[in-house]
Amino acid sequence: MTNMRRVFSFRGCGFPAGKPKFFTPNLRYIQSSAFNAGLARPRLEKDDRDRLRRDLELIVGEKNVSSSESVLAQHGQDEGPHKGLPPDFVVWPSSTEEVSEICKVCTAGRIPIIPHGTGTGLEGGTTAVAGGVAVNVTKNMENIEAVYHEDFTAIIRPGVTREGLNQDVKAAGLWFPVDPGANASICGMCATGASGTNAVRYGTIRENTLNLEVVLADGRIVETGGKGSRPNKTSAGYNLTGLMVGSEGTLGIITRATVRLHAIPESIAAAVVSFPTVQAAVDTVVSTLQCSIPLARIEFLDEVQMMACNKYSGLDYPEVPHLFLEFHGSQSEVEAQAAMVNEISNEFGGGEFAWALQQEDRTKLWTARHRAYYADVALRPGCRCVTTDVCVPVSALPEMIRETKADIEKNGLIGPMVGHVGDGNFHTMLLFDPEDQEEYKRCKEVANRMGMKALTLGGTCTGEHGIGLGKIGLLKEQFGEEGISMMKNIKAALDPLNIMNPGKVI
Repeated sequence: MTNMRRVFSFRGCGFPAGKPKFFTPNLRYIQSSAFNAGLARPRLEKDDRDRLRRDLELIVGEKNVSSSESVLAQHGQDEGPHKGLPPDFVVWPSSTEEVSEICKVCTAGRIPIIPHGTGTGLEGGTTAVAGGVAVNVTKNMENIEAVYHEDFTAIIRPGVTREGLNQDVKAAGLWFPVDPGANASICGMCATGASGTNAVRYGTIRENTLNLEVVLADGRIVETGGKGSRPNKTSAGYNLTGLMVGSEGTLGIITRATVRLHAIPESIAAAVVSFPTVQAAVDTVVSTLQCSIPLARIEFLDEVQMMACNKYSGLDYPEVPHLFLEFHGSQSEVEAQAAMVNEISNEFGGGEFAWALQQEDRTKLWTARHRAYYADVALRPGCRCVTTDVCVPVSALPEMIRETKADIEKNGLIGPMVGHVGDGNFHTMLLFDPEDQEEYKRCKEVANRMGMKALTLGGTCTGEHGIGLGKIGLLKEQFGEEGISMMKNIKAALDPLNIMNPGKVI
């Protein structure tokens, strides 16, 4: 551990008029590149912790600051296998202004800030690696501020989830289609660059985000599309919204999002079709896309994943590779799309379509798909999972999936495969015993080779999970020294003290 010393200098933290002024210690840790790399630092001493707690309580209230071990552990790790150092405190602000004041306190003390949403990430994006303050923006900021039905837009706060928004706008014939599976917060989805099952037709969170309100590390508040702006397109200045989408909390805390809504389709039909081999299923996907059939969803599940879903969700599908499909449009459009896909699948040995036309049947079908992660973990009680994803050009899918599957089998691992193959994105869930470090190492090596293979095929090391802690090395391979240097310059400009989610992405 590098040598370090604490430097104290008391100074006021500028609250707006009407708020109490108080002093906060400058708990500045003079460190080498260890802190810049996101490595763990010593815990704050008791006096420092007490001062920090007092300052945070003055901002958000005593009941909205916690240092209990269970709460810290809950906020110190997402659903992935990456471990870190739990935060020193968790706070639940109620407004953008409170988030801003928290950031000012942390800047004055050089205290790491870890933005936290629903915690459903898989690459360690919210894992604290240097202690600090976890800022949970979901508990007290859950309101939908406005829905502009005629403009197909909504303004939401960071506690609003995709399911919550859809429940609210359903009566108006609208919906928010970005569906990563988990009931994630929409602002968290913006932070990670999420997409999911509907991306092949409706786009990712990036295409469906019009404006973001972001609090920077020093407390400044910025609207990335312009104040109150919500047009369908813009060519004004740098794309700050695009910069923040996928930044994973390393550049700021998203406290408000303006998102695009869509009309609920007139007719929806879902179907499941089995295939004799993985190759046959993937070839069907490629041929369907080459025919420009506007599918809403086209999901691939291999035979291991089907076995897991059957056991976990009480299904009885054949344990062979499957495609889960969904068609949107008018009734005649849906019928035409389905007939064309059925014909293509028959060419590759696909079985009969099993239809889900009623809402409850479609919900049951997609619930089973969305529970794939939990179904996989249930295959080995007590296990953990290295869940990784890549995205490649659609033409490269057959080779990518074939080689990954062979690598999993060669290493003696259980690794169900599932993917949003309509846009070239798929996942593997590599199971390991948390007490078996050699098995965990093999899982990480397979995941790394999967990412490297995707890069050689003209793809990306992650299509939607993000970089977090787990894929920093792969990001360097994808962008090279110059690309990473440019990202570091952006990071240094917006967060010169490197306190905003340190140790992530770069």
